[in-house]
Amino acid sequence: MKFAISYSTADGLDPDRLVTYARHAEDCGFEGLYLPEHIVVYPGAAVGPFEFPPSLPFPDPLDCLAFVAAATRRILLGTAVLLLPYHHPVVLAKRLATIDVLSKGRMRLLTVGLGTLPGEARATGVDFGTRGRRTDEAIDVLRLLWEGDEKGVSFDGEFFGFDNVTSYPKPHSATHLPIHVGGSSRAAARRAGRRGDGYFPGGALTPEERATQWELARAAAVEAGRDPGALEYTRWGSIDMSAERVETFAAQGVTRIVVGPTSADPEHQRDEMSAFAERFALLSAG
Repeated sequence: MKFAISYSTADGLDPDRLVTYARHAEDCGFEGLYLPEHIVVYPGAAVGPFEFPPSLPFPDPLDCLAFVAAATRRILLGTAVLLLPYHHPVVLAKRLATIDVLSKGRMRLLTVGLGTLPGEARATGVDFGTRGRRTDEAIDVLRLLWEGDEKGVSFDGEFFGFDNVTSYPKPHSATHLPIHVGGSSRAAARRAGRRGDGYFPGGALTPEERATQWELARAAAVEAGRDPGALEYTRWGSIDMSAERVETFAAQGVTRIVVGPTSADPEHQRDEMSAFAERFALLSAG
């Protein structure tokens, strides 16, 4: 089992606090650091029962991860989730590859999702109803640009198109960056199987629905001629979870667990990370 940690900017974006957190996570042996994304929020914006305060800070996750990369040595960089339909994939391919090169191959936990706020789609000029098709196309464009050589590549899709273009730099010592698919729907699970390198479901799903979605992801991979055994399965966990709970996750096929501190106090957060790392011997495992 791999263990990663998330970082919340709910209390504001303090560069020293972010760096201290990331360095401590790295020293504890966590595999990666995840940041969320919302491009805009607005009064009344809500996900389920949770309504976002309009002033809740959501900094750009890729800029934050580039900043973290410069201050760390080993920890992988992740998003949970990057709202892919609101990014132009030609620009995004360059940004992600650049971070990967400058971090020497650590931009490897990219998780993308569709987003659930209609106002966020309107603000970025995207038809909310097309965001699933846009995401599928964007994943294809990212991989095409990363894999293309000096001869150039072309694409003619519903939303994106170009002729004989090249995009450099390429990812560090890799053909393309892994793209995990996040979400809590069966459509997301199928997208993960058809196009993703892994599935990272969220949401308050029943155990039965989670199992159904994971099987859907694997079945979709088979239908697409892909190896279902190559799919990674990432899940949210709690920082106080027991070894027995981790074993239950493993039995369900989970390959990575992402946790987050319960405290907003930086010192208490570090204590929680240290206790988790000791409980699961993360340094020994790494």
